[in-house]
Amino acid sequence: MPLVIYILGLTIFSLTTSEFMVAGMMPSLTIAFDVSVTQVGYLISVYALGMVVGGPLLTAGLLRLRMPNKTALLLLLGLYAVAQSVAAATDSYAAMTVARFFTGVTASACFGAALSICADTVAEDMRGRAASIVLGGLMLAAALGVPVATLIDQHMGWRASFWLVAILTVMCALVIGGLVPRSPSSTAISLGAELREFRSRNLWAAYATSALIVGATFAAFSYFTPILTEVSGFSAAMIPWLLGSYGVANIVGNAVVGRYADKHTFPVMVWGLSLLTAALVVFALLAHIPIVSVAMALAVGLVGVTMNPAMVARVMRAAQPGPMVNTVHNSVINIGLGMGAWLGGLGIDAGYGLRSPLWVGVLLAVLGLLSLAPYMHKRRRFHPRQV
Repeated sequence: MPLVIYILGLTIFSLTTSEFMVAGMMPSLTIAFDVSVTQVGYLISVYALGMVVGGPLLTAGLLRLRMPNKTALLLLLGLYAVAQSVAAATDSYAAMTVARFFTGVTASACFGAALSICADTVAEDMRGRAASIVLGGLMLAAALGVPVATLIDQHMGWRASFWLVAILTVMCALVIGGLVPRSPSSTAISLGAELREFRSRNLWAAYATSALIVGATFAAFSYFTPILTEVSGFSAAMIPWLLGSYGVANIVGNAVVGRYADKHTFPVMVWGLSLLTAALVVFALLAHIPIVSVAMALAVGLVGVTMNPAMVARVMRAAQPGPMVNTVHNSVINIGLGMGAWLGGLGIDAGYGLRSPLWVGVLLAVLGLLSLAPYMHKRRRFHPRQV
């Protein structure tokens, strides 16, 4: 496997760490900006909003300019590093919010450019394996990036974590600039043909389920730090290790779901959402018991966003999986992420306490189960294409 594939995976790791690490440094950010926990949670939502806007629009713009994938990715990483540096240096919550939005916009387009370079770099029969390495940065960010960023926050301050991501992004760009050969301009695609895929009701139903799964998970995960410290009674020093354990659960769950998602797409999603609902209910009821709260947090890690392989398989069944279909799916997933974090914060602001995000997660998970009900009789064996 070419070295650049691993560098692309490290790039995705950097971008995703920046997206999620706010969840581990909420106490520091609330003090630094003199805002509530809910307002810090919105910094996750606004990043996700940037990804939703940036994916379809910025990618389409780069395709229209026929910019080579390498040039596009280097430009995007440069813009990302600038926005991340602004976030690291600012003392203004408003400026931080704007910077988070623009890092989300550029990160979304980086995903598409990185996967295109991945496909161009390796032989066709190795593209699936190479793509899995590149996207492995997503899970590694939860398992390693967020805990390390939290540790750095606790010992060196939150700015150090933000600066580290900016520096790592620049380093990845320099290596990509040296390793990736010059490529021809992007091939024009038929937007009309791709847009016709969006006439499918099944596709939109698949998108809705994906958004609800991710929303249910992040309604809870976005507020794990205050729940585990203020309700469960863990010290701040324990949070990086607990978040790291959650990330390991993500990796394990993703591996298991990936093995069965193709042949058993709907059963995997039904069982996953059922277990997610049960874990969130127990967590909400017994969050004051430390051992139970840890067990349920790990359970959420095992069956939450790890359903991604099944979500992708369902989308590939519902429509021809062209670039725009997959880009919009990524946007929908981030809508779910932002929606979950936002709704969880509303519960806290309304005075229902720190457990309320867990109950919001329960509601979204139940809605996810209901969205699958009309399709359960259509379970057929399906083999999604690797891209």
